Amino acid sequence: MQRIINFILSYRTAFLYSFLALISLIITVRSHSYHQSKFFNSSKWLTGKIYGAAADVSSYFSLQEENDRLVKENERLRRILFNANEENKVQLDTASIDFEVTEARIVKNSFASPRNYLTINKGSNHGLEQDMGVITTRGILGIVENTSSNFSTVQSLLNTKSNINAKIKNTNYFGSLVWDARDYTIVQLVDIPRLVPLVVGDTIVTGAMSSIFPENIPIGVIKKYDLNASKSFYNIDVELFNDMANVKNIYIIRNRNKSEIRELEALTTDE
Repeated sequence: MQRIINFILSYRTAFLYSFLALISLIITVRSHSYHQSKFFNSSKWLTGKIYGAAADVSSYFSLQEENDRLVKENERLRRILFNANEENKVQLDTASIDFEVTEARIVKNSFASPRNYLTINKGSNHGLEQDMGVITTRGILGIVENTSSNFSTVQSLLNTKSNINAKIKNTNYFGSLVWDARDYTIVQLVDIPRLVPLVVGDTIVTGAMSSIFPENIPIGVIKKYDLNASKSFYNIDVELFNDMANVKNIYIIRNRNKSEIRELEALTTDE
């Protein structure tokens, strides 16, 4: 208490000056309409700035909640999109849909080695199993390879073992999407015959020959292509839509008909 008293006594002149200045300001504002107007306008500006800052802080802390809500909404919309029939009629009956969609997040990502994998925060307890497709809002990412109870590993597109059916958008020309381990932004589309007209910038999407991905999920665009004179197929570089070094929220796709399709194909092959 004595320290407080000593502090006040030490700065009594400054306190007295501040008090008198405040009284003078109040008298001036009350006595002149011009000063009154300026004061109230300034106070409104200051109040607005304070409220704006408070709103910004509140919005910042609610970003995660809003992001989670948007992820869930995207999951629902993608389920609808993947299960629209040929007449563009949406199938909302969960018993009749072909593709299920589950949201998840990446907890570990690699993109600098020849065989890259990702770890995600969903596993067998969440219905995940081997050979499910993994996508982001921008395009395909890879295929589930192994699962534990609560986590899964995903074979990235950036893996020399990866081989995914893909096609040129709005055509029926399809080939295999592979990676030559040179550039994490570029993959290769092979087995496209030389008779196909190509244009740099053409969009590449998933093909209809896969039981893992629905058709027409975006992959990337043709960056360049060339034709080996001794072969009948193009070598095509595809620039990915996904930034493979910066991905977080993902969606896992389960084809309910996959087992039936593969059993039928195996039976046909054995005949």
